[in-house]
Amino acid sequence: MTRHLITHLRHIGIAMPDLDRQLTFYRDLWGLTEVANDTGVHFLAAEGSPERYILRLRRAARKRLDLMAFGAATAADVDELTSRLVADGVRLVHEPRALDTPGGGYGVRFFDGDGRVVEVSADVVPRTHRVIEPREPIPVRLSHFVVNSPAPEATVRWYTRHLGFRLTDSIGLPDTGELMWFLRCNAWHHSFAVSRAPHVALHHASFEMRGIDEYLRGTGRVLRAGVEKLWGPGRHGAGDNTFSYFIDPAGNTVEYTTELALVDEDTWHPTLFDATDEEIVDQWGTADPWSETLAARQFNDPDESLFVAPPL
Repeated sequence: MTRHLITHLRHIGIAMPDLDRQLTFYRDLWGLTEVANDTGVHFLAAEGSPERYILRLRRAARKRLDLMAFGAATAADVDELTSRLVADGVRLVHEPRALDTPGGGYGVRFFDGDGRVVEVSADVVPRTHRVIEPREPIPVRLSHFVVNSPAPEATVRWYTRHLGFRLTDSIGLPDTGELMWFLRCNAWHHSFAVSRAPHVALHHASFEMRGIDEYLRGTGRVLRAGVEKLWGPGRHGAGDNTFSYFIDPAGNTVEYTTELALVDEDTWHPTLFDATDEEIVDQWGTADPWSETLAARQFNDPDESLFVAPPL
């Protein structure tokens, strides 16, 4: 039996021209805490998470997904994963080494099949965090993120083969086939997902709230601030999690969620859900009907920096 070397989602990094507006949005409105600023890269943590940071922001001439980072249990696991990647011809950004980002640790970076930068690390010093109080509407952790791919079946195969992700469920249309694949690296229903789209880009990033009340209070705060709401509030069928999607200042989709399902890895079998079933799309029936217009907004702008590593 293959031993799974990826344990959990750590953080994602995004870059954009207007860094100041992005920083203000995520720090002052979305509810994250800035913990470091290294040569113009801003690192933001969730108060309820032991991860040193869950989001990093960087100024760049073009918007891009800088990287996505996952955890491994030990440095030896990072080395073992690297050996497997090299044997399979995966292109490394750098060999395993000591990391100079907040929390340090030992990690490797490489390109996935679409040209995104992936980091896997171990021995990162945990952040002192706290219990999020009742009615406190700020994120507890980074729940999951979703990427767009014009060849999603190949992208799913890449992550299941090289990083050991497992398919939990998928969702699609009867006449066109699967549209989104939900992948897990632990008992959470999904930490990562792949969506069919015309080009490579970030689909959305999702932030977990303490519970339903905190999720709704956070949703209301962002609405009152005049941020564009894309979709929600509602509750998905696949994953059983709540959703409120907004558009950040750079045009990325971000989500507040809570109560993502946990699965029994020994007994779980993937299900292909029908996206035309209203109960699958939104169990509550409180969100606007899903449409091709909403889907197109989540295609995002094409990432034009594929197979290019960020400077930090």
